[in-house]
Amino acid sequence: MKKKITLALALVLATASLAACGSSNTATTAAATEAAKTEASQGTEAAKTEAAAETKAEESAAETASEPVTIKIGATPSPHAEILEQAKDALQAAGINIEIVVYNDYVQPNLAVDQGELQANYFQHQPYLDDFNKENNTHVTSVGAVHYEPFGIYAGKSNDLSNIQDGAQIAVPNDTTNEARALQLLQANGIITLKDGVGLTATKQDITENPHNVEILEVEAAQIPRSIESVDFACMNGNYAIDAGFKPSDALKQEDASSEAAQTFANVVAVADSDADSDWAKKLVEVLQSDEIANYINSTYEGGVIPIK
Repeated sequence: MKKKITLALALVLATASLAACGSSNTATTAAATEAAKTEASQGTEAAKTEAAAETKAEESAAETASEPVTIKIGATPSPHAEILEQAKDALQAAGINIEIVVYNDYVQPNLAVDQGELQANYFQHQPYLDDFNKENNTHVTSVGAVHYEPFGIYAGKSNDLSNIQDGAQIAVPNDTTNEARALQLLQANGIITLKDGVGLTATKQDITENPHNVEILEVEAAQIPRSIESVDFACMNGNYAIDAGFKPSDALKQEDASSEAAQTFANVVAVADSDADSDWAKKLVEVLQSDEIANYINSTYEGGVIPIK
């Protein structure tokens, strides 16, 4: 179109230069001005059309971005599923609708995320997740820590840790990281001694001193509360203790909340590797780390669950 207008303008100028005395500079100028106006008008209309198209595309993208997302998230009953229930309204306001799927074990939630049956889970700490991925070739990753649950020693048939009977039975979780955590807690209270440097890989084979000849029974973590009456003492994860009706004050001994364990064993929100950078995953963690949820945790669990900031 611009080429046609330019050609027309050139013809006007050529005609003016070849015409007799009857043509004038005024006529030439008027023709050029009119052609310029036409070109400018058409250019403006094109610009308006392009701008309108860009605006419509931006509005469409914004509308798509603001559409609510629905995800399934796996959790153990207490406190994880309870915390998620408390966060539902805030998550909905952030554009995320959650369907909570409750599990009573530590295996299925990670498998379900890896296989796409769940979009996220919330029940475990980082060392357990790392160990699970390694052993099962799964691809699940943490996107943020929410809280810490002090690990505790609870009374079973006996209730005096300072006067342990010879051969007393003590139940500990049978998964690698939580067993090590339990053994470290027993060592911290003078019940056993472990090899130097075993840290979070400790098993009962790493016990070097056992003055009371205690028998360490490796039990699936979720089953320990159900079997507590058949052992002298039990080392339990905080969530299973709470779910079984125990209070923090019921623990004979607990991990120090200011210890390294508080950060090491913080419970995380986990998703498939491919979803780690998604907007919904970031918003999910943001809400669960909010002051509103922290206040709920502090007021509800009385020290049995501690928010991580």
